[in-house]
Amino acid sequence: MLTDLPWLKHSEGLDIELLESKEEGKDIQGFGKRAEEIKKMENGAEKEGWAGNLLDELFALPVKEGFGCIEPSDLAGIEAERPTSKIQRNRNTANLSDDTLYNKIYGAWLGRCAGCLLGQPVEGWQRERIGKLLKGTGNYPINYYMSSDIPKEIKEECDVTDYPGVYGNLKKGWINNVECMPEDDDTNYTIMGLKILEKYGVDFTPEDVAECWLDNLPVLHLCTAERVAYRNLINLDMPPRSAAYRNPYREWIGAQIRADFFGYIAPGNPELSSAMAWRDASISHTKNGIYGEMFIAAMLSAAAESEDIQSIIDAGLSMIPEKSRLHAGIDTVLKWYNSGVDWEGAIDKIHQLYNEKNAHDWCHTIPNAMIVCIGLLYGGLDFGKSIGIAVMAGFDTDCNGATVGSILGMVLGAESIPENWIKPLNNKVKSGIDGYGLVEISDLANRTVRIAKSILPSL
Repeated sequence: MLTDLPWLKHSEGLDIELLESKEEGKDIQGFGKRAEEIKKMENGAEKEGWAGNLLDELFALPVKEGFGCIEPSDLAGIEAERPTSKIQRNRNTANLSDDTLYNKIYGAWLGRCAGCLLGQPVEGWQRERIGKLLKGTGNYPINYYMSSDIPKEIKEECDVTDYPGVYGNLKKGWINNVECMPEDDDTNYTIMGLKILEKYGVDFTPEDVAECWLDNLPVLHLCTAERVAYRNLINLDMPPRSAAYRNPYREWIGAQIRADFFGYIAPGNPELSSAMAWRDASISHTKNGIYGEMFIAAMLSAAAESEDIQSIIDAGLSMIPEKSRLHAGIDTVLKWYNSGVDWEGAIDKIHQLYNEKNAHDWCHTIPNAMIVCIGLLYGGLDFGKSIGIAVMAGFDTDCNGATVGSILGMVLGAESIPENWIKPLNNKVKSGIDGYGLVEISDLANRTVRIAKSILPSL
């Protein structure tokens, strides 16, 4: 029923807002009891009114003294807090031939689709459940896509059932049912990036992004922070208020999965890619939610001209505030890797720091960005191993598989991605963006190259 739409009820977001405010460094003492009292109210309208007011109060709380993080949401503030030691600013664009540029951009598109498809069947599953399925079907560590042709005892143990929806069903994403890349928000937003640039050009504004969403993307194709922002936009709350107003999901992963296109069209120029990512992210996210998109866009830009994963990660870190929680999280992953922790140990540590049951419902930017870096670092430029680690880690499996696949696809190029990962796509992706439908991935790559070359005529 429309009255039960998830993420739009204020009362639904109270627990998320409490955790979000606490992680932002606010003193939430006493607010939990008030939230519980509101959730027990029986009058729906009164309940939502009180819940909305409490969301406002929590959002307005000041950050405690001594919190230690400096986390602005405006671009000038972000730029002022970036580290000075990572990479040179205002870099020249990558010096790539036309054929190399196409190969890399096509590889990024294919890699995003392949990684997303790998993680799609188990999106929302916890790590233990994913492991049982993979080990029970002889696919641990992951060496290929998952099939719904599962032995009965494993299917029962993992609670793999056939029911409507995405999570755990036997219809969507399992390789034996695939004839193309099925529709997914992780690919819809990359296509939306193409639509934004084709319509508005490189100087697009956050308001242009908002208009493009309202014109071309049905609200029920959006989740969490994006759905709340959509509601706010319809009520004429324009960016940046659209991102902040009664939006407890403002640091979730939604912006991070929208980053890729802005990295594709700015090869070798992390600053340009992250600036475009900020304009996109700021309509729906704040603080680390924004940084996630800027981080990934900058990494993709750097990946066009480097095979050094740590250098690529440094490029991403150079575009976000040095004293942010996201920067600290990625630094932690680098320390694990450089101290000899293996990939399974690194994933264990993620789960010790962030429990999937309470880490913002497995969708917060920071643990997922850390998992992306684990996949990249420990994958050793092996495409299948990299996306496999990202999915085996749990949390937002299709998002993380897609992002790792996109970055590795950019590094390796389409010609170097193993055929077994791209052949099942049949060079096609289904989109929910108006005007696209079923589209050839190579056509998306060609259109992306044209934009990149128009923005960066030196290529």
